[in-house]
Amino acid sequence: MTLIKKIKDKKVNFEFNKEYIKVVTDKIASNDALFITNSFKEMHPADAADIIEHLSQNDRENLIKLNNFKIDPEVFIELNESVQSEIIKFLSSEAIVRILKNLESDDAIAILENVDEKDKNSILGALPPKDRFALLEGLSYPEDSAARIMQREFTAIPSNWSVGQTIDYLRENRDLPEQFLEIYIVDENFKPIGTVPSSKVLRTARETKMSSIMDDTTFLIPVDMDREEVGNLFENYNLNSACVVDKTNKLVGMITSDDVLTVLKEEAEEDALRLAGVGDEEITDGVVKKTKRRFNWLLLNLFTAFLATWCISLFGATIEQMVVLAFLMPIVASMGGNAGMQTLAVAVRTIATNDLTQNNFSSTVFKEFSIGILNGIIFAAISAFIVQIWFQDNILSFIIAISMVLTMIIAGLFGILVPFTLKKMNIDPAIASSVFVTTITDVIGFVSFLGVGAYFL
Repeated sequence: MTLIKKIKDKKVNFEFNKEYIKVVTDKIASNDALFITNSFKEMHPADAADIIEHLSQNDRENLIKLNNFKIDPEVFIELNESVQSEIIKFLSSEAIVRILKNLESDDAIAILENVDEKDKNSILGALPPKDRFALLEGLSYPEDSAARIMQREFTAIPSNWSVGQTIDYLRENRDLPEQFLEIYIVDENFKPIGTVPSSKVLRTARETKMSSIMDDTTFLIPVDMDREEVGNLFENYNLNSACVVDKTNKLVGMITSDDVLTVLKEEAEEDALRLAGVGDEEITDGVVKKTKRRFNWLLLNLFTAFLATWCISLFGATIEQMVVLAFLMPIVASMGGNAGMQTLAVAVRTIATNDLTQNNFSSTVFKEFSIGILNGIIFAAISAFIVQIWFQDNILSFIIAISMVLTMIIAGLFGILVPFTLKKMNIDPAIASSVFVTTITDVIGFVSFLGVGAYFL
């Protein structure tokens, strides 16, 4: 059963069934743009976007090309980036301009990024000068910077204004954002010196000076701050919004919590996908595109697999002497690989959230070393017990126990050392860590098991 509630008189559907998607598909085939337009108007924009994403690529193209159908800007911005890029190809320059005019600057920049360079200039030229300047300025900053997610629409007033003046200004100025929680107080150089919650303005007498009720604690976010750092700042200090300043500390925009929530979600998904070697993959991506994204990573893993195999070949005589080693050694390598990936996942996340620093690095490494010893001893005992029952061989049980301890310790250490080292080299740990950790744990697992075996046999 579909769960439905009302938000701002828009139906919010948490699940769409196949029958409804089929109805929309049939309406596209019959060129019934009016039905689709009216249906989308009754829904929350995110739900309308969800329907479009569930259509086939051919149906999406036919929908956009329908006469009298104009996609709502609020719906368009809710689409995932892959579908946005696909739909933009079917939109005229006039349609893209219409969408950009009806969105806040940060959303408009996100869309403009997906427009072909040859069309970008003509679209910018069709925008009002004020909007064009704001978008060009935003595009001049790095893609992952605070400037790319900030809104250039904000509410700022001089420090010498009264509450009454502020209220009158808020009522009469049509260029202000539709929603805002905080009003920024600026000095004569337009530098932020404090904030006042909008609710506090409504509860204060008109003659009161804004400077007397403002909060002096203002978080200033530089335009070039990495957006992941912005997310950590909001999370650490429970911010609803924060002002963005240029190199001279002048107020140029604001970032709100909903923008940061999107950033944190994207960063978490990005880390998880990169650890798996998938990259920025969307469910709507085609087979060829997905294959290309995964190819390089799989190719690199193939070479590392050959490296591990080469290490095994060095102990060919030992394996010939005792063939049972050949089918026991994957146990050690597998346990080491899993232990290394556990540590790696935690390390990458703590680096991303700035929890792993120079101050606590040594203690964290020692903790992982201790965990490796403890897990190594526990699983060495379990493995040795099973091998003893299975093969009735004390030496073989001893070999797997020793190698298990060594592998678990090494796995834990490199699970944290590899991402930390890559971070120091300004390489994203989420991109390259897993292949290095997997290779190291495989090689150490094989070498330790076969090396100890070669020593005692």
